[in-house]
Amino acid sequence: MEKSIRRTCFMLCLLLVMTVPMTALAAPSGKLIIFHAGSLSVPFAAMEKAFEAKYPDVDVLREAGGSTKMARLISEAGKTADIMASADYTVIDKTLIPGNAAVNIRFATNQLVLCYTEKSKYADEINAENWPEILQRKDVVWGHSEPNLDPCGYRSLMVLQLAEKFYNQPGLYEKLLANRPEANVRPKAVELITLLQNGDMDYAWEYRSVAVQHGLEFVSLDDHINLGNYALDDFYKQATVQVTGKKPGTFMTRTGQSVTYGVTLIKDAPNKEAAEAFLAYLLDSEGGLKILDEMGQPPFVPARVPTADMKSKLPASLQALVEVKE
Repeated sequence: MEKSIRRTCFMLCLLLVMTVPMTALAAPSGKLIIFHAGSLSVPFAAMEKAFEAKYPDVDVLREAGGSTKMARLISEAGKTADIMASADYTVIDKTLIPGNAAVNIRFATNQLVLCYTEKSKYADEINAENWPEILQRKDVVWGHSEPNLDPCGYRSLMVLQLAEKFYNQPGLYEKLLANRPEANVRPKAVELITLLQNGDMDYAWEYRSVAVQHGLEFVSLDDHINLGNYALDDFYKQATVQVTGKKPGTFMTRTGQSVTYGVTLIKDAPNKEAAEAFLAYLLDSEGGLKILDEMGQPPFVPARVPTADMKSKLPASLQALVEVKE
């Protein structure tokens, strides 16, 4: 009898040893819904292709738009998503945490540039010094994205404010906006690309990575203006833009700071397993972060969270991929 009991126990233990690894190694499957900034469309398309090749049972469904708009679709409209990636990490802090998300991983940076094509008026003349004067010319058509929907929109306005201070030209901001009709303000920054390429617009404010990915000409700005250098955050703070708040009729103030992208896992994500696997790929220095770097968008390697408490809230599979850094 004792021998029979020992044999039964051995077989049960063996069964457990064989079963646990198979469960742990089960590949994710099903639909994975990702909301993300329009400026991430090209690199995320490349990541989608690579991720689905690695996990063929996962169908990645992406929806791109202005980061503020995409976050509000989750927090206010109740849209279902597994992951949200924002061009401004503070959108996640202000719109999704704590109700819809618990973590905010900063994974990349960028900078603002003034884009144009060879068809743009004064394309052979514009440079890093004279662009403010050219944008004031009456025959020049230029625009930016909607500040209430897209971080690139309010950052474009911040660039103009910072240029006024950096060049010590009082009134420059208002003079520039006087030559930019409201019709030139579009919901998404990426919409401006088509207008540029068709010759319907001469100049548009975009992220440097977007300009590189779409083969656009662009004017690189001084670091004091382009929002691309975190060491100049104290200077950037001089720029402020008022945008609509969470509720109709309310407003909030966006304050200038260096461009930093954030990504989060939605609390009620319907496919957490696939979401965690995608985030692990995105935050891999040889995976998603490498794709970003190759496409003109400097990543944080490793990615960052602001506190040890937030890091502890990350799935165990992701904790080794981030560091605690304010």
